[in-house]
Amino acid sequence: MKSAQPKIAIIVLNWNGKQDTLACLESLGKLTYSNFEVLVVDNGSTDGSQAAIRQYFPNHTWIQNTENLGFAEGCNVGLRAAIQGGADLFFLLNNDTVAAADILERFLETFQTRPEAGILGAKILLFDERDTLDHLGGMWNSRTGTFTFTGMNSLEEQWQITQELDYVCGAGMMIKKSVIEAIGYFDPRFFLIWEESDYCFRARVAGFKVLTSPQAKVWHRVSASFIGGKPHSAYYWWRNRLLWIEKNCSIREKASLYLRILIPEILHKIKIQLLKKPQLSIEKLLKVNNYKEKENKLTQNRAILCAFRDYLFRRFGKGPDWISKP
Repeated sequence: MKSAQPKIAIIVLNWNGKQDTLACLESLGKLTYSNFEVLVVDNGSTDGSQAAIRQYFPNHTWIQNTENLGFAEGCNVGLRAAIQGGADLFFLLNNDTVAAADILERFLETFQTRPEAGILGAKILLFDERDTLDHLGGMWNSRTGTFTFTGMNSLEEQWQITQELDYVCGAGMMIKKSVIEAIGYFDPRFFLIWEESDYCFRARVAGFKVLTSPQAKVWHRVSASFIGGKPHSAYYWWRNRLLWIEKNCSIREKASLYLRILIPEILHKIKIQLLKKPQLSIEKLLKVNNYKEKENKLTQNRAILCAFRDYLFRRFGKGPDWISKP
């Protein structure tokens, strides 16, 4: 007989984040809800994660990918396994977070009071400032071609009421099985960044509400998972922004964004590269004091131009290796 409690699969993705993941899993050992399982999906780590995690948490399901599949496809691997295991709900939890002991009950309470919801977002708080929000998610701003974050860096006590958002933060996202049955999985082309906003938009188009669950709390070590620095994040943010606009905006909105924002921004990046690269070469020869800082900024600019090129040539998934080098 099926349990009165829905079965919840908690999916934690790990990539060379051994210490963060161990702390995350330790917090899950304190959960007060009983009918759940933890699936740890490893994206080809080389830091000894597998041995350490399996030693301390032998009862969790371990799924080993042979390479880094990114957040989108890494989560898909976990979701498919969880569905085969008979889960009813799916909690995607960043490995650089710790969860409140009652988080699963709080999610279920929100689903009970708001049955139209298909996706719920946890209240994402800063790890080092326990009463301050990272952010809850965001609303699409067609004037800027970006998302406006909701609640970013505000006090958590100001956000006690469930909010309907365009997307909720993927660091702590609960998904109903019916959503997956209706729209499928994350688009693996995103690899990293913008994938959860795309998924939430697809859910909304299918008729589901995307809501916050303000009593379901996690604490997030912000950016701990973004190994590789600014070129790494700039590349994925820019390339995937263009893919997101392609998928989710109307023809009229796309035309407006490209004419007003995207083409001018790209032309400005090209100008910077053409003017600053020769200048930097001279400053390196002369050993000007701040040339290293300028070099880092130019590398980030190069990553953005690479992102635009790869988008045009339909190169998605994992980006070039050089963007992740220190």
